[in-house]
Amino acid sequence: MASVVLSEAEKLYIVHGVQEDLRVDGRGCEDYRCAEVETDVVSNTSGSARVKLGHTDILVGVKAEMGTPKLEKPDEGYLEFFVDCSANATPEFEGRGGEELGTEIANTLYRIFSSESCVDLKSLCINPREHCWVLYVDVLLLECGGNLFDAISIAVKAALFNTRIPKVRVLEDEEGSKEIELSDDPYDCIRLNVDEVPCIVTLSKIGYRHVVDATLQEEACSLASLLISVTSKGALTCMKKVGKGSLDPESIFEMMETGKRVGKSLHTSLQKILDEEESLGTTRQKVGFLG
Repeated sequence: MASVVLSEAEKLYIVHGVQEDLRVDGRGCEDYRCAEVETDVVSNTSGSARVKLGHTDILVGVKAEMGTPKLEKPDEGYLEFFVDCSANATPEFEGRGGEELGTEIANTLYRIFSSESCVDLKSLCINPREHCWVLYVDVLLLECGGNLFDAISIAVKAALFNTRIPKVRVLEDEEGSKEIELSDDPYDCIRLNVDEVPCIVTLSKIGYRHVVDATLQEEACSLASLLISVTSKGALTCMKKVGKGSLDPESIFEMMETGKRVGKSLHTSLQKILDEEESLGTTRQKVGFLG
């Protein structure tokens, strides 16, 4: 994870500010930085999204490919996650420096998407036990400016919302052999329902209080953080504690309540942006990597 070195005086300044509900950049303890979300930024994918949250920059691409269903779930498709920590994001990721973080993020995403209500995986099945759609979700960290998990979960949800899977017909001849026919029409496709896809809210404990969307400087002042995955209805689906410090039970319950509240408003704002982009259709001006 990218980190910064702060003097004791700088840490004290940040901690005292948080106690007064006033952070260095002027935000309150429950405020997110301004996020930029853009979908359909990579042309050779089934769906893609780019999210900039402060100085954190994430690109996600989703590729739909045909595969064989898993033995334990023969009538469902599945998702595979790959996380690449670009060396451009921070010098610490040079060589194999980002592998450990990439594995940790991928494992967290697997845990979040393990819930059956998250994505309708049965809609990805073409032929039980024989063919299904496999969604390969590739996450690329372009820049690290704090609060990676939240930004990644927002980008993954936006990319899945943007994903278009071609409609498939299974044709059977007289001999019983099956043939798969893909639709040529780009508009004749399946769209995923992402209403139940959760977003991660990371709450960092600083002093006696906790903050959401911590910057790198604030992360350096925090000894423990709580990662909470929250659905659009405010339901908590997964929780993980990170950091070397400890959290008392009362703090955990407070953080969970804050996470649910903040998570609901985060989902509302994200869905509004995605719906606005969708309504513009082909008239939308793409910013891409030139913005």
